[in-house]
Amino acid sequence: MSGSGGFGFVLPHWFYWGWLAVMPLIMMALDRWFAARGSQAVDLNAEANEKLKKIEAELKGTIESDYKNWFTRGVDWISEKSGVFISFWTVNAVVFYFFEVVMRYIFNKPTIWVHESSFLLFGMQYLLAGAFALLHGAHVRVDVVYNYLPPRGRVGMDIFTSMFFFMFAFALVITSWTFFENSYSMNETTVETWGIQYWPVKAMMLLGAVLITLAGLSKLIKDVAQFVTMGREQSA
Repeated sequence: MSGSGGFGFVLPHWFYWGWLAVMPLIMMALDRWFAARGSQAVDLNAEANEKLKKIEAELKGTIESDYKNWFTRGVDWISEKSGVFISFWTVNAVVFYFFEVVMRYIFNKPTIWVHESSFLLFGMQYLLAGAFALLHGAHVRVDVVYNYLPPRGRVGMDIFTSMFFFMFAFALVITSWTFFENSYSMNETTVETWGIQYWPVKAMMLLGAVLITLAGLSKLIKDVAQFVTMGREQSA
């Protein structure tokens, strides 16, 4: 970060990475604390919320399986928590850009790190949010044929198309590992003036690929169980 003295305050690299690791944990703890204080109201509305979720799932054309084992529960928990974790990163982008506007237009001292830090932040959010989106059926789906299928047909279609998903997921894992290994070995940094380490971003790409692969495997297990169960109910 040499030669950056004329830009005023420059966020240290170590603080940026450390803050991204700690800040969501603090926010999640506060959220849990506030939720505990309002647990009575949440309990009263739990049944209504569950019914609402099922209705929303049906409107989206998705079918949620009730089949779960220790693996699917664990993977679904990780997918859920990872999505909540990175969602709090958005708060940082808002604060960073507010700081940039104040420094640029009030003090006439534009920063050299705000745009890059937010750019990396959003990129890592995109990479890590795949598992959370898959868990909640938020990925883009081509519904031209899917919506006309019966419920069991939709589950069967999900099972059939999963092989294309895993082809993509495994390729993403292998490619991400290569990117991360090369970046870490050369201690790659960004080409902007801030010059922050780039290999952690490649590591998030690898982590996101692993998470979405596990989430896809969990969904496949539940879909197969759902498909078999629905077949037995139809033949009974």
